[in-house]
Amino acid sequence: MVWLPVLTPLIGGAIILALRRSQMAARVASVLVMVATVAAAALVASLEATGTWSWGGQLDLAVSVTGFGRTMVVLVPVIATAVIGFAATNSEDDRSIVKLLVALTWFVAAMELLVIAADFLTLLIGWELVGAASWVLIGHEWRDPQRPRSAREAFVTTRFGDLGIYVAAGAIFAATGSLRYDDLAAVSPGWLAIIAGGLVLAAAAKSAQVPFSPWLFSAMAGPTPVSALLHSATMVAAGAYILIRLQPTLSAVGWFSPVVIGIGLTTALAGGMVTLAQQDLKKALAGSTSAQYGLMLIAVGAGFTAAAAGQLTAHALFKSLLFLTAGVALHASGTLDLSKLRLGSALPRVAVLFGIGALALAAVPPLGAAFTKEAVLAGAFHAGIWVGLGTAAAGLLSTLYAARLHMLAYGPGPTRDVHTPPRRGEMVALGGLAALTLLLGVLWLPGGDAILERAAEGAILSPTRAETILSLALVVVGLTAVAVAWRRGRLVTLGMPARTRAFIAGWWGIPTAARVLIVDPVSRLGKWLFIADRNVLARIADSVAAFAEYTSRVLKRLVERGIDGVVWGIGGATIQGAEMSRLADDRGVDGTVEGVASGIGEAGKQSRRTQTGMSYHYYTAMMIGLVVAIAVATLWR
Repeated sequence: MVWLPVLTPLIGGAIILALRRSQMAARVASVLVMVATVAAAALVASLEATGTWSWGGQLDLAVSVTGFGRTMVVLVPVIATAVIGFAATNSEDDRSIVKLLVALTWFVAAMELLVIAADFLTLLIGWELVGAASWVLIGHEWRDPQRPRSAREAFVTTRFGDLGIYVAAGAIFAATGSLRYDDLAAVSPGWLAIIAGGLVLAAAAKSAQVPFSPWLFSAMAGPTPVSALLHSATMVAAGAYILIRLQPTLSAVGWFSPVVIGIGLTTALAGGMVTLAQQDLKKALAGSTSAQYGLMLIAVGAGFTAAAAGQLTAHALFKSLLFLTAGVALHASGTLDLSKLRLGSALPRVAVLFGIGALALAAVPPLGAAFTKEAVLAGAFHAGIWVGLGTAAAGLLSTLYAARLHMLAYGPGPTRDVHTPPRRGEMVALGGLAALTLLLGVLWLPGGDAILERAAEGAILSPTRAETILSLALVVVGLTAVAVAWRRGRLVTLGMPARTRAFIAGWWGIPTAARVLIVDPVSRLGKWLFIADRNVLARIADSVAAFAEYTSRVLKRLVERGIDGVVWGIGGATIQGAEMSRLADDRGVDGTVEGVASGIGEAGKQSRRTQTGMSYHYYTAMMIGLVVAIAVATLWR
């Protein structure tokens, strides 16, 4: 039963593919498959099921739905239901829609496998399948050459981080002969440090942390539903999820906490500035994704995994909502340029829904995202005053960019006709996500922290009064600053010079640095190696081949003249020896045999002559024999 969350979308995707001749049937089936996956996941989560499937030899695939996995295994298909429902209704006649729905469904299956993994082999399979599925989804519109190129960039970047999972799996197997999470406690400190390093590398790459953050911009080449699912509860969430699940064991490594906090805080601040400077709506949301996952890593490093789990859950809900409404803005206006949107008057209902997601991103109480962000802030201050102040600054940035995005994307503007208004199914998907975002506000009720601790099976720290006041004050300051910039007409540029804003918006020059320091040198090295291969190695190979051919011809002559001659000589000598043997046989052996036979015949003939019949002849012979016998006896003595 524990495999149901994986098997349901896996089989469901095959069913959708089989219905591809009827788009309407395939669209309906895709939503029903996700609903069934939610039901299967909820059932398995309630049972806290575990299971093992024998791969062969000593390799098993171990799975379990425990800890934060119980929440995550349900959260993934819940978000996917809304996203796939949105995708299934946002076009009337699109031949590629069935392929997209199948890929999204199998993407969910891969993520569910990653979530329920209880050993590194299963984790590795799910991890790689998620990466491969993201490559397919980002490059879905492959007829545009830029889309496959962007998919490749995202895939290669995350693949570099994937090496960390291989390192971690190899280390635990070398240390214990097992791949199970449960055996991490028996690993020696040295091996555990290697495992922690591999997991931190993999998590940083998957969750778009510095310096891997720019790959999220490449991922924006995918359709809107892909961005919504990828950024909320699937691929980008994988890195934070695995650190949340294994933090109790990994925290024994001395450097783990400060390194994870450092990565998270750096990304939260850098990503916040990137989002503020961005003028493309989807890229701005992508920058905020990196920043929000940075906050989760701060909580993980501080040791408060329940706060990180709560932030991940809240972020999944409001970020999928924001990305889908960004897709509505693109269909309505034909652009994602924030200086050209302001669709609040044209799409007032969508503006309200976007506003709910923006308020959650800004951490405005009493939304659940505000509760989880305050829990993260409390954990950060517990880790250190400077960590707390840095996290507070990141929280201020989140308020600033959330309010800015709402005002520029769905703020009041001139009434105008929209190209493609949202359909009923799209509005239902948006309304469902907005309702869940509001529903998460129950965490503010008494016992909310206990609910979160049980759901994540981790620790959470309630903020002090001073921390709560600071958090609320920063929200007020951020909203006020955006209102002032709006009235002064500086909300698009924020008064920054164009070159400075472009530098920050382009992830602080990280892509340029990567191109100058890594991509270009490797490309030049590849060209030089190609030239060397063509002009040097190829000629060496040709020379070796020519020499080998010449040597072959020489050896052939030697064989023909030398070895063949020896063979012929041996053959001739053998024949001559046989002839001499024949002559010796005819003249020697045969002659001797014939001579012996003749002698025997002659002896017989002579012996017959002694048989005369006369007695005195016999007496004479007997006397002669007696004399000979006496002589022999005398001589023998």
